[in-house]
Formats: sequence, C-alpha cells, structure tokens
Amino acid sequence: MAKSLFNAAEEVKVGRAKKNLLWFGIISLTMSFAGLTSAYVVSKERPDWISNFEIPPAFYVSLVLILLSSLTIHLGKKAVQKGRDSQGMILFIATFLLGVSFVVFQFVGFSEIIDSGYYFTGPTSNITTSFIYLVVLLHVAHVFGGLISLAVVIYNHYKQNYQNGKTLGIELAATFWHFIDAVWIYLFMFLYFVK
Repeated sequence: MAKSLFNAAEEVKVGRAKKNLLWFGIISLTMSFAGLTSAYVVSKERPDWISNFEIPPAFYVSLVLILLSSLTIHLGKKAVQKGRDSQGMILFIATFLLGVSFVVFQFVGFSEIIDSGYYFTGPTSNITTSFIYLVVLLHVAHVFGGLISLAVVIYNHYKQNYQNGKTLGIELAATFWHFIDAVWIYLFMFLYFVK
C-alpha cells in the first residue's frame, strides 16, 4: 500500500516536472519568435523593404488546416480521457494528416511567393522575403517536432499506453500542438498587418 502511494506521488512529481519543462521550452520559443518579428519591424525602415507584399493564398489554407488540427487534437484528447479509444485514434491520425497538409501548403506558399517574382536568396532576393522565409521555415521546423510527438502519441495509443487516466503524453503533445497553432496565428496576423 505504501509503495503504491509512493509510486503515485512519484508519477505526479515526474508529470509536473515534464509539464514545467515543456512550458519553459514554449516560453523560450515564444521569445525567439518575438525577437524575429521585432527585427522584422525594425527592418521595415530599410529603403529596399517591400511594403506591398501580399500573403500567398496557400498560407490562408495553412491557417485553416492548423486551426482544424488544433480542434482534432483537443477532441482526441477528450475522447481518450472518456475511454473512447478508437475515436481518439481517428482524431489523432486526422491531426497528424492535417499537420502534414499544413507543411505541404507552407511549401506551396513559398512557390507562390517565388512565382510572384520574390526570391528568398541570391542576387534577386529581398530582405522582406528573406525574413518571411526565415520565420516561416522556423515555424515549419517546430511543426515537424509536433508531428514527431503526434507520431509517438499515435504509437503509444495503439499500444494502449494511455489507460486508467494516464494521458500525460497526450496532454504534453496537445499543449505543444496548440502552441504551434497559436504561433502560426500570430505570424499570419503579423505578416498580414505589419507591412
């Protein structure tokens, strides 16, 4: 009896530590994106800045996809917590597929920017598009991290590791995924309004 209480207390302590570590990472990443967007604002004063840059249509599609993925992971987490495991699995897979589609549309957006005559590097590049490329690519790298965590959740869920209320892995992945979602909304609104 005492050993099981000790194990339960230890599990709670480890869970709290993992959540705190995730939040520390999220705060650090938030500061990184804030620094990059601040540099973007400062660079707007350059004479070679493109003030009429339009967000490519594919980025609008990306916005819808990542919003949907945030909803599906939330619903998947709730389904597993209520014991509806097969529904949770479907929603986790849907989240993963929406995440992959988001990445695809980011690269479609890059193609649309290039097709408009704006290049990211080289003699025909511009500081505006180089900034956009850097910020969006950094976000895509974090989406890849989110996709890896989703793949782990799907695997662990398939192995039935989230039984009896032990859903820490899902909670951590969902929190990180919602963070990725919030960052894209911020970046999209930033690029839309700050020209």
